[in-house]
Amino acid sequence: MAYGKKIKKILYGGDYNPEQWPEEVWQEDVRLMKKAHINMVTLNVFSWAALQPDEDVYDFEKLDKIMELMRSEGFLVCLATSTGAHPAWMARRHPDILRTDAEGRKRRFGGRHNSCPNSPTYRHYAAKLAGKLAERYRDYDNIVAWHISNEFGGECYCENCERAFREWLKKKYGTVENMNRAFYTAFWGHTFYDWDEVVPPNFLSEHFRSQSGEERTMFQGISLDYRRFNSDSMLECFCLERDAIRRVMPQVPVTTNLMGFYKPLDYQKWAKEMDFVSWDSYPHPEDSPAEVALNHDLMRGIGGQDSFVLMEQTPSVTNWHPYNRLKRPGEMRLLSYQAAAHGADAIQFFQIRRTMGACEKFHGAVIDHAGREDTRVFREITQLGAELETLQDVFLEGRTPSEVGILFDWDNWWAVEYSAGPSVRMKYLDAVKDYYTAAFSMNVPVDIIGAEDALTPYKVVIAPLLYMCKSGVAERIRSFVENGGIFITTYFSGIVDEHDLVYPGGYPGPLRDVLGIWVEENDALPDGEENCFVYEGAQYPAAVLCDLMHLCGAEALASYGRDFYQGTPVITKNTLGSGCAYYVGTRSDAAFYRHFLKNIFRDAGVQPPVTVPEGVEAAVRGNDRNNVLFLLNHTGAQTAFAAGGAWENLLTGETYQAGQTLVLEKNGVLVLKNGG
Repeated sequence: MAYGKKIKKILYGGDYNPEQWPEEVWQEDVRLMKKAHINMVTLNVFSWAALQPDEDVYDFEKLDKIMELMRSEGFLVCLATSTGAHPAWMARRHPDILRTDAEGRKRRFGGRHNSCPNSPTYRHYAAKLAGKLAERYRDYDNIVAWHISNEFGGECYCENCERAFREWLKKKYGTVENMNRAFYTAFWGHTFYDWDEVVPPNFLSEHFRSQSGEERTMFQGISLDYRRFNSDSMLECFCLERDAIRRVMPQVPVTTNLMGFYKPLDYQKWAKEMDFVSWDSYPHPEDSPAEVALNHDLMRGIGGQDSFVLMEQTPSVTNWHPYNRLKRPGEMRLLSYQAAAHGADAIQFFQIRRTMGACEKFHGAVIDHAGREDTRVFREITQLGAELETLQDVFLEGRTPSEVGILFDWDNWWAVEYSAGPSVRMKYLDAVKDYYTAAFSMNVPVDIIGAEDALTPYKVVIAPLLYMCKSGVAERIRSFVENGGIFITTYFSGIVDEHDLVYPGGYPGPLRDVLGIWVEENDALPDGEENCFVYEGAQYPAAVLCDLMHLCGAEALASYGRDFYQGTPVITKNTLGSGCAYYVGTRSDAAFYRHFLKNIFRDAGVQPPVTVPEGVEAAVRGNDRNNVLFLLNHTGAQTAFAAGGAWENLLTGETYQAGQTLVLEKNGVLVLKNGG
């Protein structure tokens, strides 16, 4: 991670909102933060109303005091621009700033994510405030990063957006005729004759609810483009603020906090405009360790397979789940080290002091409502802070060495789940999780890569549910396989191009020769109904979708066990050049994916970093100084096993010899490097 100045330690802290408290509380907060080994705070996230009480009136008096206090007490600062929630006067005087929802309703002032990204008012005042903040605090050498707005998200369908969408389409297609071809408007006589006839696709125009409640669209092309446009519009807002800051403080990196697999925004595109990736991790209590790790690896992947900042996590409890379960003793520490193992160079919390009112008053914090230092949560935060202080920069900017890539693409996500058929049960993330979870269970590290990323660094590339195969992707996959790579894709892949237009000539479109098959039909199975197949002597379920295919050079590794297509291929392998390509024509269960990938990894020579018991995660990060091994106990109980080599415990200084017993407590962590 590229900071404005080289940081020789893990940054540890979180969102601090002293403007919500009287000044006499601030000194106590400083004392407690120092006791917890906190070294950085994120300031000014939601202060626009206080900073700009009127059109041309700015008041920095309180923020000046806060900034000076942090500087004098030795805290590093990530300074936010406050533009995540506009002031009330702005909404009253400039209603163009308010969003219109997908059902045509104009919002009123309230909440957040309520600024239209194409409002001239919003863009003017947001960029102006960012510039003024940079001018005012340009001489503060403890500012290590800038934080634009907060958790960009949502959508708008107002007149501003309608006009901007038409301009976006003009730039993309050049002529109305090109746009009509891309949207396939000959269907249902939907032809446009003029740009001004285009309206945003929503529930007043193209969108509808399916019988199962899923959002669907009658014209996927225009709806896909509106997704792209909305993401681009918000990204432009980010860039306006970023550029206003860069003109004044070009040496300080700029970010915004992303949200993992957040569907509305194409983070692969966003990451190219950010100096470093940061994100907010709030797993549901029922999320598996693999699901948590997958989000980290996505954030690491969009940033270039290196590192990221964990900008927010809760120290103990969230407030928006149906049941807000406490993190158990050791769980916060375990999750923090898991983030570090997958690329985090900073561990931050929301929030430092628990707020007294409104919707987040029961969200966890470093300092609870009681204001005490003897709470369980504060003690755990203090322990982790001391450990991170001990580790210093041992794994900072370290990379996770991986020989396996899983391709993930936002356009494909949108297209799959806008599709009018074949099944509402077909979910892109489910397909990705199937393969990632199997690799995770074997401690095989995985990079999450985009459709434009190079495939050559990997021995194995997996592209689950690659419904949309964009221009150039099939060619790069073909070259990857011909040169010795192993490629895996699944049911309902290679169907459409980037405009969601079906490739003629049969499925899987441009991947037919790579896979050596032709898919004739897709059988969508209702919930509770399954087919089956036998793979290497074990029977597995075939669910959700069953592709009915013909071999065109590939060999069948398994066949369907029931129905009129009994005996036809379900899993195939095709040799091409010095590599091979696999097609898995249905969705199965976790046991199958683990069995299947175990064979793939064996054939590719892909191995985990060490051998550990089931439920213990082993992950490596390496920089030019160290290779650090993280062992993370997700089993829910104490576990012991033999060390596979000589290791030094970086948290305790202990050394272990090969064969010596290592003990991991429940939710326990070991941070090791070779030696001893």
